[in-house]
Amino acid sequence: MKRILIACGAGIATSTIVVSKVEELIKKHNIDASIKQIKISEASSMQSEADLIVSTTMLPTTYSIPAIIATSYITGFGEEELEEEILSHLI
Repeated sequence: MKRILIACGAGIATSTIVVSKVEELIKKHNIDASIKQIKISEASSMQSEADLIVSTTMLPTTYSIPAIIATSYITGFGEEELEEEILSHLI
């Protein structure tokens, strides 16, 4: 099972949109994955528990796991490319 952290500034607003989109994506591709919604400030301390970070905000540091900025899910532009990038880390 893949473990995905989905982060935004407060862990509430934009990350909720991204959680919904990533849930649809993993279901569509039959990927066994769990999603945890967090604040970006929590990502460093939680990265050892995950395989991928998907964030709607700028990444304040580098991580030991892949980290993707997912503003395309908010703007609606470039969603297909974003989903290909997410899938490349999960399949």
